[in-house]
Amino acid sequence: MADASHYTYRVSWSEPDSEFVGTVAEFPSLSWLAETQNEALDGIITVVRDVLEDMASTGEKPPVPIADRSYSGTFTVRTSPRVHRTLAVEAEEQGVSLNLLVNQKLSVPAPGRGTPDVKAG
Repeated sequence: MADASHYTYRVSWSEPDSEFVGTVAEFPSLSWLAETQNEALDGIITVVRDVLEDMASTGEKPPVPIADRSYSGTFTVRTSPRVHRTLAVEAEEQGVSLNLLVNQKLSVPAPGRGTPDVKAG
């Protein structure tokens, strides 16, 4: 059976519900409302454990946790010719490759978030 602790959980405040809501990225239809962040997290983890048990008993295959997936480090991004040109000019002005410039931009953490594990190259 899949390990519920490997899934990607998030707890945020739900203004409409006036409670914290726990969600899990790999099961977007699941959520758990609670008065505290800890209760919301505990609740959604319990729901995922229950769902995984049900899936195992019926032979359904659960989604692979994001943390357990393999990534090549390569992906293609389509953009407009104008944005491509603007980025190419910026890279040239900085004396770096377009790949390095875009990697640096993607590596900047969002406000309130830690630094992602991204290596430029």
